[in-house]
Amino acid sequence: MPLDYETLRLIWWVLLGVLLIGFALTDGFDLGTAALLPFIGKTDAERRMVINTVGATWEGNQVWFILGGGAIFAAWPFVYAVSFSGFYLAMFLVLSALILRPVAFKYRSKHADAAWRSRWDWALFVGGFVPALVFGVAVGNVLLGIPFRLDSDLRSFYDGSLLGLFTPFTLLTGLLSVAMLVLHGAGWLSLKADGVVRERAQRWGQVAAVLAIALFAIGGIFVAYAGMGLRIEGAIDPNGPSNPHYANAVAAPGAWLDNYGRHPWMLIAPVLGFLGPVLAWLGIRGRRDLVVFAGSSIANIGIISTVGLAMFPFILPSSIDPGSSLTVWTASSSHLTLFIMLGVTIVFLPIVLAYTAWAYRVMFGRVTDEEVRLNPDFY
Repeated sequence: MPLDYETLRLIWWVLLGVLLIGFALTDGFDLGTAALLPFIGKTDAERRMVINTVGATWEGNQVWFILGGGAIFAAWPFVYAVSFSGFYLAMFLVLSALILRPVAFKYRSKHADAAWRSRWDWALFVGGFVPALVFGVAVGNVLLGIPFRLDSDLRSFYDGSLLGLFTPFTLLTGLLSVAMLVLHGAGWLSLKADGVVRERAQRWGQVAAVLAIALFAIGGIFVAYAGMGLRIEGAIDPNGPSNPHYANAVAAPGAWLDNYGRHPWMLIAPVLGFLGPVLAWLGIRGRRDLVVFAGSSIANIGIISTVGLAMFPFILPSSIDPGSSLTVWTASSSHLTLFIMLGVTIVFLPIVLAYTAWAYRVMFGRVTDEEVRLNPDFY
């Protein structure tokens, strides 16, 4: 096996980030579009236009969500065990909201009653807004540290609650997530919608872009001065066995900024986090639809990468027992497992990407009011 354990762990840390970003770039605009639906569609025809901009692709986009969960399960079993058990109720809330989407897509237009359709439209809004908010809240909790500990047998004990996940900082990160994905939804609608729907989406996109910049900046101030962060004391063997107790982590306020001081090239991530919304805002002002979508995509990449690079090598820090924190070097699967999975990924990920690119190419083009009115196969 030519790749050592350290290299494989790094590769899978990067792949996890790629999958999370892939989910944000694809299913993210679905969530953002759904969150915008009640506000940019004033008539039934307008709302049907909004729905049909994502109707052909939303199911395929959820593949990235499944791949992300699968990658955590296979490559980072400690992270999977702690996060999926500790965040169980939050994940149940997200899944309940996501389940509303396919039901609403399928049943909304089955009955030509305004009240019936309005209820399903609000169900789609819930299915977009709630996951976007909770995903951001989860990231905020990871930055703060999760209230879990591991005993000597590596059994996990979680001391938190569902309501405890919602703090001022985590609500801020949740709103940042909503703003980021609403901007991305507005970028998608700039490409796919037509007429007044497109114009309304872009107006909301301008608001979302400004909010994303402001919330990202405020979040950075929190991270720097609100006492969060962990450091590893002493040496740690990147090729050593996976045992979270080997991390030797300690609480260190402001430590999430350490990597940017040691590796200045990492600053490109927060720069992109600010540049993306600015680019999207300028694209809206200049009526350049591709620029809007490119800017919203860059914002997603930059903001998500900022969190990952700031925390490296931590993946899931503990707020009550820093020594139980999970890191890239101490929480992975075995060398053989990572190696076999990498081979499978090298074969199948390009196939997924190629099929996704082909599908979007085939279904590219604007959804017009005339198509919605005349096509019985539309939602």
